[in-house]
Amino acid sequence: MRRLLRPSIGLIGQIVAILLLTMVIEFGVSTLLYERASQFSVRDDEARRLAEHLVIARRLVAEQPAVRRAEMAEDLTTERYALHWQQSLPAPPPIAPALDSMRHQVIEWEPSLARSDLRLRLSSPGRSSVVTGGLQLPDGSWLYFRTLEPLQNLNLAAERILLALIPALALMLLGGLLIQQMLRPMRNLAAAADRFGDGVHAPVPEDGPGEVRRVVAAFNRMAGRIQRLIADRTQALAAVGHDLRTPLARLRLRADGVEDPAVRAAIGRDLGEMEAMIASLLAFLGGDSDPEKPVLTDIAVVCATLIDDVEDRDLPGSYEGPNHCEVRVRPVAFKRALGNLVENAVHYAGNVVIRLDSKSEGVAIAVEDDGPGIPQEQLKRVLEPFVRLDTARPRDTVGFGLGLPIVAKIVAGEGGTLSLANRAEGGLRATIFLPR
Repeated sequence: MRRLLRPSIGLIGQIVAILLLTMVIEFGVSTLLYERASQFSVRDDEARRLAEHLVIARRLVAEQPAVRRAEMAEDLTTERYALHWQQSLPAPPPIAPALDSMRHQVIEWEPSLARSDLRLRLSSPGRSSVVTGGLQLPDGSWLYFRTLEPLQNLNLAAERILLALIPALALMLLGGLLIQQMLRPMRNLAAAADRFGDGVHAPVPEDGPGEVRRVVAAFNRMAGRIQRLIADRTQALAAVGHDLRTPLARLRLRADGVEDPAVRAAIGRDLGEMEAMIASLLAFLGGDSDPEKPVLTDIAVVCATLIDDVEDRDLPGSYEGPNHCEVRVRPVAFKRALGNLVENAVHYAGNVVIRLDSKSEGVAIAVEDDGPGIPQEQLKRVLEPFVRLDTARPRDTVGFGLGLPIVAKIVAGEGGTLSLANRAEGGLRATIFLPR
């Protein structure tokens, strides 16, 4: 049964399949038993009538002289049985095995026919239930007979099984609809589980059967605990970020009073690295600002602005794409994600190219450089938090290695995808795809 009901089949499909299997077996077996019982009943009744007719016909024909036997046989022909006698007719073939039980029934009703060598055959075995045969008269001649109406229920009537299955299938359909309605809370729960984490979680209504209500209630309690945990973590990170920025600001003011320029510059670099670490950590964990609302944003202008900032630093950069392309995104978060990719390209390659391609299915933004790239086996690993690839890229950067994970997180929040690939001509290509 487990092999028949594959895990890919839904719960409703499995329940319907079980119901269908059981009802088909039940109706098939009951119909088979009914047909078999009806078959035996009809055969017994037919054997009784045939025995009565044959014993009377045999006695009447045998009492007549030979010249009148053919006429008497025709007189004894009825709507059900045809009789024929002729002096020179050969003996009929032996009985058919399929009608052996019927022959025994005939003889049981009229034991006198046992001495007449009664023989029965189907006129067209496999296609017809018309019985032919003969019996021997005392003088050795044979009286032939044939049923004029096919005997009923000699074979199992398949159409009756099909007719019996029609109400079963109707009940199956009704049962499937009722089961689908019963499992509606489970579908709502699955949809809520998919949406969980995208925003504020609304409790799933607790309805349906008792088992389903308990599952939904447990999910709502779990979701509430997770939301409280996230809220507490966000609040704690925001507090930590604020508390750390205050002493860092005081240290920067005190560093300005250091007379030695080299020491002052070294302290400034260390403070800048610490501030960058705190900013990247809070940005990744979502603790320094409330979530933005998506608005219609001209991302072509955003790309061009980032390239202008690169050129203002006397670094090579270019933008290739349309002048305007509006997409509904969170503008500040999206600019931060695209800015991280641009900064990575500038840091590791000293140049950057942004290509914007707008299509009917979505918008693709490719950020390319001609730097050292990333080893092929590490392309997925660099998207994990706190991963630093010292062999591929020098360890002279600030932060915790959260630049690309922040980009991936922001892009996923927009419903898009981030992919990394090494260019054939050298360098790295980071592509953001936003579906329409």
